[in-house]
Amino acid sequence: MLDIVVLAAGKGTRMKSDLPKVLHPIAGKPLLQHVLDTSQKLGESELIVVVGHGAESVKTRVAAPKLKFVDQTEQLGTGHAVQQTLTHLRDDAVVLILYGDVPLIAADTLQSMVDQVTHFDMALLTVLLADPTGYGRILRNAENHIVAIVEQKDANPAQLAIQEVNTGVMAVKGALLKRWLPELSNDNAQGEYYLTDIIALASRDGITVKGIHPASELEVLGVNNRRQQAELERYYQKTNADQLMEAGVTLLDPYRFDVRGEFQCGHDVIIDVNCVFEGTVSLGNNVVIEPNCILRNVTLGDNVLVKANSHLEDTRVENNCEIGPYARLRPGTVLKDNAKIGNFVETKKTTVGVGSKINHLSYVGDASLGEGVNIGAGTITCNYDGVNKFKTTIGNRVFVGSNTALVAPVTLADDATIGAGSIITKDVEAQELAIARAKQRNITGWAKPTKK
Repeated sequence: MLDIVVLAAGKGTRMKSDLPKVLHPIAGKPLLQHVLDTSQKLGESELIVVVGHGAESVKTRVAAPKLKFVDQTEQLGTGHAVQQTLTHLRDDAVVLILYGDVPLIAADTLQSMVDQVTHFDMALLTVLLADPTGYGRILRNAENHIVAIVEQKDANPAQLAIQEVNTGVMAVKGALLKRWLPELSNDNAQGEYYLTDIIALASRDGITVKGIHPASELEVLGVNNRRQQAELERYYQKTNADQLMEAGVTLLDPYRFDVRGEFQCGHDVIIDVNCVFEGTVSLGNNVVIEPNCILRNVTLGDNVLVKANSHLEDTRVENNCEIGPYARLRPGTVLKDNAKIGNFVETKKTTVGVGSKINHLSYVGDASLGEGVNIGAGTITCNYDGVNKFKTTIGNRVFVGSNTALVAPVTLADDATIGAGSIITKDVEAQELAIARAKQRNITGWAKPTKK
């Protein structure tokens, strides 16, 4: 059995923000949600989050199966925080204590800790730091067993020189934790109940405290200010980039690459600099993403080229399509095989059929395009009357001349042709040519205005 306690009650004063610290994001996801998601990888467990500052916000912004919230109305230290969970802890369970502002700890590290716990052994996560300032120091006895932790403000000069520090992450049997927590004292420089004091109690009771080390010290770094947040953001992104490159993805600069959600790639994918992938993004084989693109909840098929500075959201693109540069594909856009969206084109809630093209400077919204359609430059679908939206339906092989306005609801049947500069308000039948523009007048003897 596993009970996981996550401490998330702190305000985070050094963040200088009205947002509770644990809701600040790494890779677009709250710090606390990272911890909860990692916890789910450990198998079946009871999950308890201790909340305090901004509790209602925290409760509504994170989620996990079997999640319980416990309020810490006064912030009197980490020991006091865990005391609030005592009625939820099971005696026979392994209790794993985590922190909502330490987002990138690896599931393998936590599993190693859980595996060490018995009725006679507990696990403590420690790390060696070149600069241990601010952290509790690990004290060991002559047998090199951990016997206590001393906080920075309570440490003497010799203890301050110790480089092995406490991360606060520990795993212990519930029955032992219930025995020790009521014994904690706030007789210290901060006047708080330190969870770390249970290490000394464990030593007193003959419980062996086993030290576990993470693969990287960045796993256990907390976020206390914006600089640390940015540091962990880059660590997260670089880790993602390394994994993708190992899988065969070409990143032209892995330091200028951001994933903020779930990301999958086929083979022979090339991604240029400053591209951001949000939500759920899936790229097929032989996809090329040029610089400065944003893809949010997007699926791309094989052999798709997304040219520079394009923005795709809630969009599905099939095979052999070309998009951009400077294209904006808004929610509900679907591109069928071999479709093309050119520069400065915007689409919304539109299906573009096989081999159809919208090449330049056009807006097409609430529309359905058949196969082989050509939309000329400067074409717009007038789909909104100020209250309601209406649909434009375009059949197969339709040619729409430049600078055309299609006033929905309107249907252009197969093989219709629309003359340039037209305002189309009525349906056009198959193979018809529609021209709707004012008659041209040429005025002779006209004098150009002169500057006064």
